[in-house]
Amino acid sequence: MKKTLILLAMVIALVILPFFINHGGEYGGSDGAAAALIQQTAPHYTPWFTPWYQPASAEIESLLFTLQGSLGTAVIFYILGYYRGQRREHAGD
Repeated sequence: MKKTLILLAMVIALVILPFFINHGGEYGGSDGAAAALIQQTAPHYTPWFTPWYQPASAEIESLLFTLQGSLGTAVIFYILGYYRGQRREHAGD
């Protein structure tokens, strides 16, 4: 029981500590870094196309990204579950 409490305290510390440690760094996506590097390397480059939808804020963009990942995960695990069920059904024959 003591070992479990120590491990739980360590996990909680790992979750909470990053909120209090400030290294002055900024989190940014790879898209922004790639665009900045392209502008620096080839300033006359023009993109091939523009996005047809631009979210109103970064929070909405993050929500849509998370939703896309969740739906993709749901599809993958549905397919895996379906084939596992099929295999169990045929194993029972």
